[in-house]
Amino acid sequence: MKILITGSSGLYGSKLAEIATKRNHDICSGYSQDQPPYGAPIQFDVKNKKMVEEAVKKVNPEVVVHAAALTDVDKCETNRDLAWKINVEGTRNIAKAVNYSNAFLVYISTDYVFNGDKGNYKETDMPNPINYYGFTKMKAEELVRDLIEEYCIARASVLYGSTPAAGKVNFALWLLNKLKRKEQTRIVTDQWNSPTLNTNIADMTLEIIECKLTGTFHLSGATRINRYDFAKKIAKTFNLDADLISPVTSAEFSWTAKRPKDSSLDTAKAQQTLKKHPLQINQALERMKKELAQSCQ
Repeated sequence: MKILITGSSGLYGSKLAEIATKRNHDICSGYSQDQPPYGAPIQFDVKNKKMVEEAVKKVNPEVVVHAAALTDVDKCETNRDLAWKINVEGTRNIAKAVNYSNAFLVYISTDYVFNGDKGNYKETDMPNPINYYGFTKMKAEELVRDLIEEYCIARASVLYGSTPAAGKVNFALWLLNKLKRKEQTRIVTDQWNSPTLNTNIADMTLEIIECKLTGTFHLSGATRINRYDFAKKIAKTFNLDADLISPVTSAEFSWTAKRPKDSSLDTAKAQQTLKKHPLQINQALERMKKELAQSCQ
């Protein structure tokens, strides 16, 4: 199957390209700056409608996975014009190009479309974001539903993985580096979410693609957990000193954008529908540990 992945240099896109390539899919890896490690690279800017149309026409994919986005929550707040152009207009450009090619679209979204008042959000719950990043992702979801007939919207939460991607170190790797250097770190206790191993969501996405499942799915990890407890579990899994991690509240940090208190996702639909299930946090961390060990061999 020919699959075009946007944002294929990122944590999610690069892992999807890696796994899909191993499964003998024909992968075209779209990127704007950092050249992707897997798949046939094709450079274009999602903000540029003509470039998007030409890229999709050239590749002629059966499936497009749109993962490219501005995900820096504070940057989205301070540079709203850029966030809108990438996250909303970029998605519009992709959706329209996909319509011309009759491809199946998988759009990667986020738990931040919810306001965080209750947690354990189901796919049927109404989005109501409290920051501009979440607002742009909500608007992009609406565009996908309006413009595309055959689509899947896949929401994730706090992506992490065993390798850096696009020059960025994810939360789990950042914490591991701090603990290995025996540095003290402060982690918030009052933010709850569903941490998502990139390998796990990539596996689930590929099943959705191969089975052509439509609608909205929460493809996050299966465990609702706060950041502090997540950090402690990382330390325990990797046999590092958890006493280096100090609990603090969000009020002690001065973020530009508001963060939802509890944006955790209910994964029951994915658990019931897919053979590749959302992993519990202990399973996911053990898998990450195994991946890191393999990369050192």
